[in-house]
Amino acid sequence: MPKIKRKQYNIRASELNLEERLVHINRVAKVVKGGRRFSFNAIVVVGNKEGIVGHGLGKANEVADAIQKGIDNAKKNLIRVPLTKTHSIPHPIIGKCGAGRVLLRPASEGTGVIAGQAVRAVVESAGLGNVLTKSLGSANPHNVVKATFDALKRLQDPVEIAQRRGVSLKKVFEG
Repeated sequence: MPKIKRKQYNIRASELNLEERLVHINRVAKVVKGGRRFSFNAIVVVGNKEGIVGHGLGKANEVADAIQKGIDNAKKNLIRVPLTKTHSIPHPIIGKCGAGRVLLRPASEGTGVIAGQAVRAVVESAGLGNVLTKSLGSANPHNVVKATFDALKRLQDPVEIAQRRGVSLKKVFEG
């Protein structure tokens, strides 16, 4: 099956009101002659809760610096997510990254976000309010966030597809 290229528009983070969410902080140790050297990495998700979301990884010797680097990185990786009127996604999809696989399914109004910690951060930052998710592979927050982001990136807007095909959406739903 050929890979479908979607139009990607440059999204300027400076023009948006983005909220940051810290997903995970990890402390790593490097053993040197004088003992252990600790360093931190932080996974951060930013989004405007209206269909724009990004994720980033920051690494530094201090927690605050790692978080700030993660926020800066996330603002460089913004994507637009197609939302339905019920604040859900248009179709089910599985995102993959390494051993991490995440299933996202649309849900009816009033369902809420049913997701684990890492997936919830990405999905809520994107503005999704009704979605069912399941983490199928790795529980590593790095891979889970990237897999969720992969799924959101590959979502296709029904209106956009109908325009590409030269069909109106009314014709599609009427039969």
